[in-house]
Amino acid sequence: MAASPLIMPTSSSSSSSMASSFSSLFSRCSVSHKTLLPNDSGSRIYAPNSVKCDMAEPIKYGNGKPIIPIVNERTLPKFLESARLEKSVNRSSPRIKLFSGTANPALSQEIAWYMGLELGKINIKRFADGEVYVQLGESVRGCDVFLLQPTCPPVNENFMELQIVIDACRRASAKNITAVIPYFGYSRADRKTQGRESIAAKLAANLITVAGADRVLACDIHSGQSIGYFDIPVDHVYCEHVILDYLASKTICSDDLVVVSPDVGGVARARAFAKKLSDAPLAIVDKRRQGHNIAEVMNLIGDVKGKVAVMVDDMIDTAGTISKGAALLHQEGAREVYACCTHAVFSPPAIERLSNGLFQEVIVTNTIPVAEKNYFPQLTVLSVANLLGETIWRVHDDTSVSSIFQ
Repeated sequence: MAASPLIMPTSSSSSSSMASSFSSLFSRCSVSHKTLLPNDSGSRIYAPNSVKCDMAEPIKYGNGKPIIPIVNERTLPKFLESARLEKSVNRSSPRIKLFSGTANPALSQEIAWYMGLELGKINIKRFADGEVYVQLGESVRGCDVFLLQPTCPPVNENFMELQIVIDACRRASAKNITAVIPYFGYSRADRKTQGRESIAAKLAANLITVAGADRVLACDIHSGQSIGYFDIPVDHVYCEHVILDYLASKTICSDDLVVVSPDVGGVARARAFAKKLSDAPLAIVDKRRQGHNIAEVMNLIGDVKGKVAVMVDDMIDTAGTISKGAALLHQEGAREVYACCTHAVFSPPAIERLSNGLFQEVIVTNTIPVAEKNYFPQLTVLSVANLLGETIWRVHDDTSVSSIFQ
Protein backbone atom coordinates (compact mmCIF):
# COMPACT_ATOMS: atom_id res chain seq x y z
CA MET A 1 0.00 0.00 0.00
CA ALA A 2 1.37 3.40 -0.91
CA ALA A 3 2.38 5.63 1.96
CA SER A 4 0.08 8.55 2.64
CA PRO A 5 1.63 12.02 2.87
CA LEU A 6 0.96 14.42 5.70
CA ILE A 7 -0.43 16.83 3.14
CA MET A 8 -1.02 16.13 -0.51
CA PRO A 9 0.56 18.63 -2.91
CA THR A 10 -1.88 21.39 -3.73
CA SER A 11 -2.49 23.16 -6.99
CA SER A 12 -3.39 26.82 -7.23
CA SER A 13 -7.06 25.96 -7.79
CA SER A 14 -7.31 23.85 -4.67
CA SER A 15 -5.02 25.81 -2.36
CA SER A 16 -7.90 27.66 -0.72
CA SER A 17 -9.85 24.55 0.24
CA MET A 18 -6.71 22.73 1.38
CA ALA A 19 -5.66 25.69 3.52
CA SER A 20 -9.12 25.72 5.06
CA SER A 21 -8.90 22.06 6.01
CA PHE A 22 -5.69 22.69 7.93
CA SER A 23 -6.75 25.92 9.57
CA SER A 24 -5.76 26.25 13.19
CA LEU A 25 -5.24 28.80 15.87
CA PHE A 26 -1.51 28.24 15.84
CA SER A 27 -0.35 28.45 12.22
CA ARG A 28 -2.82 30.77 10.48
CA CYS A 29 -3.15 34.49 10.80
CA SER A 30 -5.40 37.23 9.58
CA VAL A 31 -3.70 40.52 8.87
CA SER A 32 -6.21 43.30 8.50
CA HIS A 33 -5.06 46.47 10.23
CA LYS A 34 -1.27 46.62 10.26
CA THR A 35 1.15 44.42 8.40
CA LEU A 36 4.75 44.26 9.56
CA LEU A 37 7.16 44.72 6.67
CA PRO A 38 10.92 45.17 6.42
CA ASN A 39 12.60 48.03 4.67
CA ASP A 40 16.07 48.25 3.19
CA SER A 41 17.62 49.36 6.45
CA GLY A 42 16.17 46.43 8.38
CA SER A 43 13.84 48.57 10.50
CA ARG A 44 10.11 47.98 10.67
CA ILE A 45 7.48 49.89 8.75
CA TYR A 46 3.72 49.46 8.55
CA ALA A 47 1.51 49.07 5.52
CA PRO A 48 -1.80 50.83 6.36
CA ASN A 49 -3.81 49.25 3.54
CA SER A 50 -3.48 45.51 3.78
CA VAL A 51 -5.80 42.65 3.01
CA LYS A 52 -6.74 39.45 4.77
CA CYS A 53 -4.43 36.60 3.97
CA ASP A 54 -3.96 33.01 5.10
CA MET A 55 -0.33 32.26 5.80
CA ALA A 56 0.58 28.58 6.09
CA GLU A 57 4.11 29.46 7.11
CA PRO A 58 6.25 32.54 7.81
CA ILE A 59 7.50 34.34 4.74
CA LYS A 60 11.27 34.04 4.39
CA TYR A 61 13.66 36.16 2.37
CA GLY A 62 16.43 34.62 0.35
CA ASN A 63 18.97 36.28 2.61
CA GLY A 64 17.75 34.29 5.58
CA LYS A 65 15.73 36.99 7.35
CA PRO A 66 12.57 35.36 8.72
CA ILE A 67 9.36 37.35 8.87
CA ILE A 68 6.95 36.60 11.70
CA PRO A 69 3.26 36.95 10.85
CA ILE A 70 1.58 39.60 12.96
CA VAL A 71 -1.81 38.61 14.31
CA ASN A 72 -4.36 41.29 15.14
CA GLU A 73 -7.67 39.52 14.53
CA ARG A 74 -8.92 36.44 16.36
CA THR A 75 -9.17 33.43 14.05
CA LEU A 76 -10.28 30.34 15.94
CA PRO A 77 -11.19 26.97 14.47
CA LYS A 78 -14.37 25.35 15.68
CA PHE A 79 -12.63 22.87 17.96
CA LEU A 80 -11.21 25.78 19.97
CA GLU A 81 -14.49 27.61 20.42
CA SER A 82 -14.63 27.74 24.21
CA ALA A 83 -17.40 28.50 26.65
CA ARG A 84 -16.16 32.08 26.80
CA LEU A 85 -17.21 32.58 23.17
CA GLU A 86 -20.78 31.72 24.10
CA LYS A 87 -21.02 34.67 26.43
CA SER A 88 -20.45 38.34 25.89
CA VAL A 89 -16.90 39.46 26.54
CA ASN A 90 -16.11 43.15 26.75
CA ARG A 91 -12.75 43.33 25.02
CA SER A 92 -12.46 47.02 25.86
CA SER A 93 -12.95 46.31 29.56
CA PRO A 94 -10.60 48.35 31.74
CA ARG A 95 -10.39 45.39 34.11
CA ILE A 96 -7.68 43.63 32.07
CA LYS A 97 -4.31 45.24 31.56
CA LEU A 98 -1.30 44.10 29.55
CA PHE A 99 2.17 45.42 30.32
CA SER A 100 5.37 44.58 28.52
CA GLY A 101 8.89 44.46 29.87
CA THR A 102 11.88 45.28 27.69
CA ALA A 103 12.93 41.67 26.96
CA ASN A 104 10.59 40.95 24.00
CA PRO A 105 8.42 43.97 23.15
CA ALA A 106 7.66 42.68 19.63
CA LEU A 107 5.95 39.54 20.96
CA SER A 108 4.08 41.62 23.54
CA GLN A 109 2.76 43.89 20.79
CA GLU A 110 1.62 40.90 18.73
CA ILE A 111 -0.23 39.47 21.72
CA ALA A 112 -1.92 42.82 22.33
CA TRP A 113 -3.01 43.03 18.68
CA TYR A 114 -4.43 39.52 18.82
CA MET A 115 -6.40 40.34 21.96
CA GLY A 116 -7.61 43.65 20.57
CA LEU A 117 -6.02 45.57 23.45
CA GLU A 118 -3.40 48.26 23.85
CA LEU A 119 -0.29 47.65 25.89
CA GLY A 120 -0.36 49.54 29.17
CA LYS A 121 1.79 52.60 29.69
CA ILE A 122 4.91 51.85 31.70
CA ASN A 123 8.20 53.63 32.20
CA ILE A 124 11.21 51.32 32.57
CA LYS A 125 14.71 52.73 32.65
CA ARG A 126 18.18 51.97 33.97
CA PHE A 127 20.12 54.23 36.26
CA ALA A 128 23.79 54.91 35.60
CA ASP A 129 24.79 52.15 38.02
CA GLY A 130 22.51 49.60 36.31
CA GLU A 131 19.61 49.64 38.77
CA VAL A 132 16.13 49.24 37.26
CA TYR A 133 13.45 51.92 37.70
CA VAL A 134 9.79 51.11 36.99
CA GLN A 135 6.73 53.37 37.08
CA LEU A 136 3.27 52.45 35.78
CA GLY A 137 1.78 55.13 33.58
CA GLU A 138 -1.84 54.30 34.34
CA SER A 139 -4.01 53.00 37.17
CA VAL A 140 -4.26 49.24 37.72
CA ARG A 141 -6.32 49.36 40.92
CA GLY A 142 -8.68 46.38 40.97
CA CYS A 143 -7.46 45.16 37.55
CA ASP A 144 -6.41 41.77 36.23
CA VAL A 145 -2.81 42.52 35.20
CA PHE A 146 -0.69 40.40 32.83
CA LEU A 147 3.03 41.15 32.68
CA LEU A 148 4.78 39.95 29.51
CA GLN A 149 8.47 39.32 30.11
CA PRO A 150 10.65 36.33 29.15
CA THR A 151 13.74 35.90 31.29
CA CYS A 152 15.99 35.47 28.27
CA PRO A 153 19.57 36.78 27.92
CA PRO A 154 20.62 38.93 29.63
CA VAL A 155 18.87 36.62 32.10
CA ASN A 156 19.63 38.39 35.36
CA GLU A 157 18.71 41.82 33.96
CA ASN A 158 15.37 40.64 32.62
CA PHE A 159 14.58 38.52 35.66
CA MET A 160 15.18 41.40 38.06
CA GLU A 161 13.13 43.71 35.84
CA LEU A 162 10.21 41.26 35.98
CA GLN A 163 10.27 41.22 39.76
CA ILE A 164 10.35 45.00 40.00
CA VAL A 165 7.42 45.35 37.57
CA ILE A 166 5.47 42.80 39.65
CA ASP A 167 6.27 44.80 42.78
CA ALA A 168 5.10 48.04 41.12
CA CYS A 169 1.77 46.43 40.17
CA ARG A 170 1.30 44.98 43.66
CA ARG A 171 1.93 48.36 45.29
CA ALA A 172 -0.50 49.95 42.81
CA SER A 173 -3.30 47.68 44.16
CA ALA A 174 -3.72 45.37 41.17
CA LYS A 175 -6.34 42.73 41.94
CA ASN A 176 -4.50 39.84 40.25
CA ILE A 177 -0.99 39.76 38.80
CA THR A 178 -0.06 37.12 36.23
CA ALA A 179 3.57 36.86 35.14
CA VAL A 180 3.55 35.73 31.48
CA ILE A 181 7.00 34.24 31.02
CA PRO A 182 7.40 32.81 27.50
CA TYR A 183 10.91 31.63 28.42
CA PHE A 184 11.64 30.78 32.05
CA GLY A 185 15.34 31.23 32.74
CA TYR A 186 17.09 29.02 35.28
CA SER A 187 14.66 26.20 34.47
CA ARG A 188 17.55 23.86 33.67
CA ALA A 189 18.87 24.12 37.23
CA ASP A 190 15.98 22.01 38.51
CA ARG A 191 17.80 19.37 40.57
CA LYS A 192 21.07 18.50 42.22
CA THR A 193 23.34 16.28 40.14
CA GLN A 194 26.36 16.74 42.40
CA GLY A 195 26.97 17.70 45.98
CA ARG A 196 26.82 21.35 47.09
CA GLU A 197 24.90 22.50 43.97
CA SER A 198 22.10 25.04 44.05
CA ILE A 199 18.60 24.44 42.68
CA ALA A 200 18.18 27.82 40.98
CA ALA A 201 14.80 26.96 39.45
CA LYS A 202 13.25 26.71 42.92
CA LEU A 203 14.91 29.95 43.99
CA ALA A 204 13.63 31.75 40.88
CA ALA A 205 10.11 30.46 41.55
CA ASN A 206 10.29 31.69 45.15
CA LEU A 207 11.47 35.14 44.08
CA ILE A 208 8.62 35.56 41.59
CA THR A 209 6.12 34.50 44.26
CA VAL A 210 7.56 36.76 46.96
CA ALA A 211 7.60 39.70 44.53
CA GLY A 212 3.80 39.48 44.45
CA ALA A 213 2.75 37.39 41.44
CA ASP A 214 -0.55 35.54 41.87
CA ARG A 215 -0.11 33.27 38.85
CA VAL A 216 2.52 32.29 36.28
CA LEU A 217 1.93 31.51 32.62
CA ALA A 218 5.01 29.90 31.05
CA CYS A 219 5.88 28.18 27.78
CA ASP A 220 7.58 24.78 27.59
CA ILE A 221 9.39 24.76 30.91
CA HIS A 222 12.50 22.59 30.67
CA SER A 223 11.12 19.92 33.00
CA GLY A 224 7.49 19.56 33.99
CA GLN A 225 8.28 18.92 37.64
CA SER A 226 9.61 22.49 37.93
CA ILE A 227 5.98 23.63 38.02
CA GLY A 228 5.88 22.14 41.52
CA TYR A 229 8.49 24.66 42.67
CA PHE A 230 5.87 27.41 42.51
CA ASP A 231 3.52 27.93 45.44
CA ILE A 232 1.08 29.74 43.14
CA PRO A 233 -0.94 28.42 40.15
CA VAL A 234 1.05 27.82 36.95
CA ASP A 235 -0.46 27.52 33.47
CA HIS A 236 1.95 25.57 31.27
CA VAL A 237 1.58 26.46 27.57
CA TYR A 238 2.77 23.86 25.06
CA CYS A 239 4.17 25.51 21.94
CA GLU A 240 4.75 22.22 20.12
CA HIS A 241 1.36 22.69 18.44
CA VAL A 242 2.71 25.74 16.61
CA ILE A 243 5.56 23.66 15.20
CA LEU A 244 3.32 20.67 14.46
CA ASP A 245 0.96 22.79 12.40
CA TYR A 246 3.90 24.19 10.45
CA LEU A 247 5.30 20.72 9.76
CA ALA A 248 1.85 19.57 8.67
CA SER A 249 1.96 22.20 5.91
CA LYS A 250 4.92 20.41 4.32
CA THR A 251 4.58 17.61 1.79
CA ILE A 252 6.42 14.87 3.66
CA CYS A 253 5.42 11.23 3.38
CA SER A 254 4.28 10.04 6.81
CA ASP A 255 6.15 6.73 6.38
CA ASP A 256 9.40 8.66 5.84
CA LEU A 257 9.21 10.52 9.14
CA VAL A 258 11.10 9.69 12.32
CA VAL A 259 11.13 11.89 15.42
CA VAL A 260 14.47 12.01 17.20
CA SER A 261 15.17 12.94 20.80
CA PRO A 262 18.64 14.53 21.06
CA ASP A 263 19.15 12.99 24.50
CA VAL A 264 17.59 10.48 26.86
CA GLY A 265 16.09 13.23 29.01
CA GLY A 266 13.91 14.45 26.15
CA VAL A 267 12.35 11.08 25.29
CA ALA A 268 8.96 11.89 26.84
CA ARG A 269 8.77 15.17 24.92
CA ALA A 270 9.80 13.52 21.64
CA ARG A 271 7.37 10.62 22.15
CA ALA A 272 4.44 13.02 22.65
CA PHE A 273 5.54 14.99 19.58
CA ALA A 274 5.83 11.83 17.47
CA LYS A 275 2.37 10.66 18.49
CA LYS A 276 0.85 13.88 17.22
CA LEU A 277 2.96 13.83 14.04
CA SER A 278 1.24 10.95 12.25
CA ASP A 279 2.31 8.61 15.08
CA ALA A 280 5.84 8.65 13.68
CA PRO A 281 8.50 6.22 14.97
CA LEU A 282 10.96 7.38 17.60
CA ALA A 283 14.76 7.38 17.70
CA ILE A 284 17.05 8.44 20.53
CA VAL A 285 20.55 9.89 20.47
CA ASP A 286 22.51 8.50 23.39
CA LYS A 287 25.10 11.01 24.59
CA ARG A 288 27.26 11.54 27.61
CA ARG A 289 27.99 15.00 28.98
CA GLN A 290 31.53 15.84 30.03
CA GLY A 291 30.65 19.29 31.33
CA HIS A 292 28.14 22.13 31.07
CA ASN A 293 27.38 23.00 27.42
CA ILE A 294 29.67 20.16 26.31
CA ALA A 295 28.12 17.00 24.84
CA GLU A 296 29.58 13.84 23.38
CA VAL A 297 27.39 11.69 21.13
CA MET A 298 27.76 7.97 21.76
CA ASN A 299 25.33 6.11 19.50
CA LEU A 300 21.84 6.04 18.02
CA ILE A 301 18.90 3.98 19.23
CA GLY A 302 16.45 3.47 16.36
CA ASP A 303 16.44 3.42 12.55
CA VAL A 304 16.77 6.62 10.50
CA LYS A 305 18.20 5.28 7.25
CA GLY A 306 16.55 6.98 4.25
CA LYS A 307 14.15 8.90 6.50
CA VAL A 308 13.39 12.52 7.28
CA ALA A 309 14.54 13.03 10.86
CA VAL A 310 12.82 15.66 13.00
CA MET A 311 14.88 16.49 16.08
CA VAL A 312 12.78 17.91 18.93
CA ASP A 313 13.98 19.79 22.00
CA ASP A 314 12.67 22.53 24.25
CA MET A 315 15.58 24.89 23.56
CA ILE A 316 18.76 25.36 21.56
CA ASP A 317 21.52 27.03 23.54
CA THR A 318 24.99 26.49 22.10
CA ALA A 319 23.60 23.85 19.69
CA GLY A 320 26.31 21.37 20.69
CA THR A 321 23.86 18.57 21.52
CA ILE A 322 21.62 18.97 18.50
CA SER A 323 24.42 19.54 15.95
CA LYS A 324 26.38 16.48 17.05
CA GLY A 325 23.15 14.53 17.01
CA ALA A 326 22.44 15.72 13.44
CA ALA A 327 25.91 14.67 12.33
CA LEU A 328 25.26 11.20 13.75
CA LEU A 329 21.89 11.00 11.97
CA HIS A 330 23.56 11.78 8.64
CA GLN A 331 26.17 9.12 9.33
CA GLU A 332 23.36 6.65 9.97
CA GLY A 333 21.78 7.47 6.58
CA ALA A 334 19.10 10.09 7.35
CA ARG A 335 17.92 11.80 4.16
CA GLU A 336 17.11 15.17 5.76
CA VAL A 337 17.32 16.53 9.30
CA TYR A 338 15.00 19.17 10.75
CA ALA A 339 15.67 20.84 14.11
CA CYS A 340 12.64 21.98 16.09
CA CYS A 341 12.65 23.82 19.40
CA THR A 342 10.57 26.37 21.27
CA HIS A 343 13.27 28.58 22.76
CA ALA A 344 16.03 29.94 20.52
CA VAL A 345 18.63 30.91 23.12
CA PHE A 346 21.40 30.80 20.46
CA SER A 347 24.48 31.34 22.61
CA PRO A 348 27.75 31.36 20.63
CA PRO A 349 28.75 29.32 18.66
CA ALA A 350 25.17 28.15 17.98
CA ILE A 351 24.74 30.03 14.69
CA GLU A 352 27.90 28.56 13.18
CA ARG A 353 26.83 25.06 14.15
CA LEU A 354 23.26 25.43 12.90
CA SER A 355 24.15 27.02 9.56
CA ASN A 356 26.89 24.59 8.51
CA GLY A 357 24.63 22.48 6.28
CA LEU A 358 23.63 19.73 8.72
CA PHE A 359 20.02 20.90 8.88
CA GLN A 360 17.45 21.22 6.14
CA GLU A 361 15.61 23.71 8.36
CA VAL A 362 15.84 25.01 11.91
CA ILE A 363 12.35 25.78 13.24
CA VAL A 364 11.98 27.89 16.39
CA THR A 365 9.38 30.18 17.95
CA ASN A 366 9.60 33.80 19.04
CA THR A 367 9.40 33.22 22.81
CA ILE A 368 12.90 34.70 22.73
CA PRO A 369 13.63 37.51 20.24
CA VAL A 370 16.09 36.42 17.56
CA ALA A 371 18.65 39.13 16.88
CA GLU A 372 19.10 40.08 13.25
CA LYS A 373 22.77 39.10 13.44
CA ASN A 374 21.62 35.55 14.22
CA TYR A 375 19.52 35.10 11.06
CA PHE A 376 20.68 32.41 8.65
CA PRO A 377 19.05 30.87 5.56
CA GLN A 378 17.80 27.67 7.24
CA LEU A 379 16.07 29.56 10.08
CA THR A 380 12.27 29.68 10.38
CA VAL A 381 10.67 31.64 13.24
CA LEU A 382 7.04 30.89 14.15
CA SER A 383 4.92 33.24 16.23
CA VAL A 384 3.23 32.07 19.45
CA ALA A 385 1.37 35.37 19.88
CA ASN A 386 -2.10 34.02 19.14
CA LEU A 387 -1.54 30.98 21.35
CA LEU A 388 -0.48 33.14 24.29
CA GLY A 389 -3.19 35.69 23.60
CA GLU A 390 -5.89 33.03 23.64
CA THR A 391 -4.45 31.56 26.84
CA ILE A 392 -4.49 34.97 28.53
CA TRP A 393 -8.13 35.48 27.56
CA ARG A 394 -9.06 32.10 29.01
CA VAL A 395 -7.23 32.78 32.26
CA HIS A 396 -8.95 36.15 32.54
CA ASP A 397 -12.37 34.65 31.81
CA ASP A 398 -11.86 31.63 34.11
CA THR A 399 -12.32 29.10 31.32
CA SER A 400 -10.31 25.99 30.49
CA VAL A 401 -6.74 26.41 29.26
CA SER A 402 -5.96 22.70 28.86
CA SER A 403 -8.72 22.31 26.28
CA ILE A 404 -6.54 24.29 23.84
CA PHE A 405 -4.13 21.37 23.64
CA GLN A 406 -6.62 18.49 23.48
